[in-house]
Amino acid sequence: MKDLFTTGEAADVCKVSQQTIIRCFDAGRLEGFRVPGSKFRRIPRQSLIKFMKDNNIPLDAVDSGKRKVLIVDDDAEIVELLVDVLTRDGRFETKTASSGYEAGIATQRFRPEVILLDYMLPDVNGNVVCQTIRKNPEFENIKIIIVSGVVKQDEIEQLLKSGAEDFIRKPFDVAELTGKITAVLQMK
Repeated sequence: MKDLFTTGEAADVCKVSQQTIIRCFDAGRLEGFRVPGSKFRRIPRQSLIKFMKDNNIPLDAVDSGKRKVLIVDDDAEIVELLVDVLTRDGRFETKTASSGYEAGIATQRFRPEVILLDYMLPDVNGNVVCQTIRKNPEFENIKIIIVSGVVKQDEIEQLLKSGAEDFIRKPFDVAELTGKITAVLQMK
């Protein structure tokens, strides 16, 4: 999957002329950068997707069609189960992390649409991860679903205030979990 586009490639994806892409780039409506020492422009994938969304351009040419889910849990069996379930479903691309630190790096690199976040990680709790993600405007569209077996009702309410969209208790029903993911992504 391509992460960086030339103006010509961006024009092909958007089904517009290269000149239109160049004008939008130069006007600041399409973020990117110039290649040092040349006049060439490059557009990062996320900038192109944002531009396409802002201008109601269908994303099918830039997306694999699969929705990106980051699974953050230190329990290897839970991670394996979630990866297996979401991969077999066929609608999701997954990456995993086992700590808050790894989750931060994976969020930056993978740019998930949904994070399935264990509340109790070895290095940090879910509130801190939610708040950290919500403070970064780059991640404002990421949906967070907390997955935990040890949370009280007042903690659930605090998580929702911290930026989580939903909560599911361990052990969970697989159909309920995929239902929550599709609900926060507004998938049919």
